[in-house]
Amino acid sequence: MNGVSGTGSVVGEEWGARAARSRALAVLRVRGRALGLAVLPAAVAVVLYAGGVTGHFTGTGWDTARWVVTVLAVVVLLAAAAVALVVTRARPAATPTVELAESAAPDLYRLVRDLADRLGVPPPAAIALTPDCDSWLEDRTHRAHRLHRTSGGDGAPILVIGSPFLWWMRVGELRAVLAPVVAGTGPAAQPDIAAARRFVRGLDAAVAVPRDPGLGPLRRLGAHGVGQVARVLLRACRGHAAEMERGVAAAGSERAQAVDYGVRIVAQEQVGLAYAGWDRLLTRVALPAWRMGRWPAKLDAGVVSALTELSRRDRLADGFSSRLGERPACDLLEEPGAVDEATSLLAARLFHGGPAEPGPDWAPVEWSQYPEEVVDRKWRTDAARLHQVLDGLGVASPAGGPASGTTGPTLTRVMAHLTAPRPEHEPRHERATGVEEPRYERDTGAEESRYEPDTGVGEHGRDAGLREPKPEPFADTAEGAAAEGAATRGGRGAGAGADEPGSAATSAAAPEHVSDPDPDSDSDLGLLPAGPEEDDDEPVNPAAEALAGALSALLAREEAAREARVAAAAESARATDKGGRAAAPDAVSGPDGPLPLFPLQPPRTGRDLLADHVTAMVCCAAVDTAEAAPGLDWLDGPALLVGGERAADLGPRVLALVEDGDPEPLRAWLARTGVRPEKPVRLV
Repeated sequence: MNGVSGTGSVVGEEWGARAARSRALAVLRVRGRALGLAVLPAAVAVVLYAGGVTGHFTGTGWDTARWVVTVLAVVVLLAAAAVALVVTRARPAATPTVELAESAAPDLYRLVRDLADRLGVPPPAAIALTPDCDSWLEDRTHRAHRLHRTSGGDGAPILVIGSPFLWWMRVGELRAVLAPVVAGTGPAAQPDIAAARRFVRGLDAAVAVPRDPGLGPLRRLGAHGVGQVARVLLRACRGHAAEMERGVAAAGSERAQAVDYGVRIVAQEQVGLAYAGWDRLLTRVALPAWRMGRWPAKLDAGVVSALTELSRRDRLADGFSSRLGERPACDLLEEPGAVDEATSLLAARLFHGGPAEPGPDWAPVEWSQYPEEVVDRKWRTDAARLHQVLDGLGVASPAGGPASGTTGPTLTRVMAHLTAPRPEHEPRHERATGVEEPRYERDTGAEESRYEPDTGVGEHGRDAGLREPKPEPFADTAEGAAAEGAATRGGRGAGAGADEPGSAATSAAAPEHVSDPDPDSDSDLGLLPAGPEEDDDEPVNPAAEALAGALSALLAREEAAREARVAAAAESARATDKGGRAAAPDAVSGPDGPLPLFPLQPPRTGRDLLADHVTAMVCCAAVDTAEAAPGLDWLDGPALLVGGERAADLGPRVLALVEDGDPEPLRAWLARTGVRPEKPVRLV
C-alpha cells in the first residue's frame, strides 16, 4: 500500500504499512505452524505406509508403529477440524451500536465518502453510532453480521462514531477528527492484514464459546477443549496482532495529515471536553433517572448543555461555547431527535442494563420534566425507604399531640433518632479529642467566595438564577475535566483521533466511567461533601451506624432483585434468538455475563447511603413546607432550589447529624429556610 502523506514523506507511511503487513504475516505464520503441527502425524503415517509399500519398513514393529501413528493422525486431524470449524463459525463480538442507513444521514455519508476520496482509501461500508466518546472501524464481514449491512462493498469495515461528537462538534471538527479513522480502511483492504484480523477475531470468539448457555454437557466439554487451544494460539500471536494494529494506526495517522491537520489540533481539545461532559452527564444526571425507571431521551442534546455550562463556569474553557454559532455535525442527520433517542436508549442498556424497548416501567423523560419525574421522585423514594427501615427497627415517632403534626413520616422523627446524647462537659461542635470542628460553623456569607450568581442554565431555563459552585481545581476546569474524563476510559484511546483507526479489537472494549466516588449520591450533587473518616471501633453515633447497616441490607436486596430481573430478560432474549429469529446486531451480551456490562458506580459505604437518604428527607420537607423546588444542574444533576437559589450549604449540616449526632446546625438551616420538620411529608 503506497500513498503520499500530507507532509510529502512517503517513507513514514511506508514504514507504518510495511510494519503492519510484516506483523500480519507473523500472525499468519502462527496459523501456518498450527496447521503444520496438526498434519504432522498424518505426514508421518504417510511416510510409514510408503516405506511398507516399498519394502523398507517391514516387520511387526513397523506394522504396530503404522497403526499407532494412523490412529493418532486421525484423532489429531479430527480435533484440528473441530477447532477450525469453531473458529470459523464462532460469531465475533460486535459493539452494540445504532445503525445509520444512508437515507437517514445522506450528508454524513457524503462527508465520509469525500473524506475517503481525499485520503485515497476505500470508503467504509456503513456508518453506525455508539453512545460513547470514541470512533473506530469495525469489521462486520462475518456472516452473522452480513444481514445487517446497510451499504458498501464486501470486505470494507463500518465506521462507528461516538454520538456525543455529532452534537458537540462542528462539521469541520468532525471531519478532521474522523480523518485518521477513515484512513484505516486502506490497510483493512490489504489481504494479509485482513486475513490476520479474521484469524485473531475467530480465536477470540472461540474462547467465548464454552460460555454459551445453549450447549449441552458433551458439547460444552468439547468447547472447553477448543477454547484452550484457541487461548494458546491467541497467546502466540497477541504481540504480533498488537504491533500490527499500531502499524495500521501509524499509517492512517500519517496519511490523514493531508486533511485538515490544523483543524484537528483544535478538534482534539473538543474530544477531551466531550469526554468530561459525557461522564458527568451519565454519572450525575442519567444514572438517577435510570434508577427511577426513566431514561433521558435526549442525552446527546444534554451533553451540549452540560459542556456549554462548563464553558460558562470555567475560564479555561471560555470561548468554547462561541463555536456553537457554526453548523453542528448533527445537522448531517435527517432526524437528529430520533437518532438521539435511539442512542440514549442504547446508553441506558449498556451502562445500566435497562430493557431494550420502552414500557410502562421504562419510559423516556424529557429534560423539561426531569425535576418532577426524576429528582422529586428520587427524593421521595429515598425518604420512603428511610422510614421503612425506621419502622423495621421499631423507631417510634416523637411524642406530641395531634396539633403538633409529629405523626407519620416526619423529618423530626429522623432527627430525633439520629441525635446522639452528649456529655454535659463536651461542647456541641467539638469531637472527643477536644479539637474544634469549624466546618459546621460556616454561614452563608462565607459561601459567597465559593458560589456565584447564575445567569440561567440549560435549554429549558428551569434553573435560571441558580447559584453554582465556582470551578474546582481539577474536575471543573477544561483541562482537568478533560483529563478526568479521559483517565476514566482506562486506555480506550485519545478519542476519535486516537492512533488505532483500524483496530477491530476495540469492539468489545468499554470504558470505566467512574470519575467520582459516588456519582448518584447527593454528596456529588453539591449537597454532601465527603466527611472525615471516623474510628470504626468507637462510632460517634451508634444510632446512625445501626440505621446505615439496615439501609445497606435493604438496598442490597433491592439491587439483587433488579439484577435478577435483568438476567431473566437477557435469558428471555437468548431464548427468542434460539427460536429461529436472528440476533440483533446490537444485542447486549458477551463473556462478562448479564447486563450491566459497564457499571457506572463503585460500592458505597452505609454512612454515605444514610447521608443521602437523610438529605432526601430534608429536601422533601423543604419542597412540601417551604418555598423550595427540585431542580436540574447540567453538571451535578439533582439540585434543591430554595428561593430560586441552590441550597449548597445543606451537606455539612446533614453530616453533622449523621456522623456526630449533632442536630443544631441542621435545625438552624431549617429555621432560616422556613422548613417545618414536624410536618409529615408526601412519600411515593
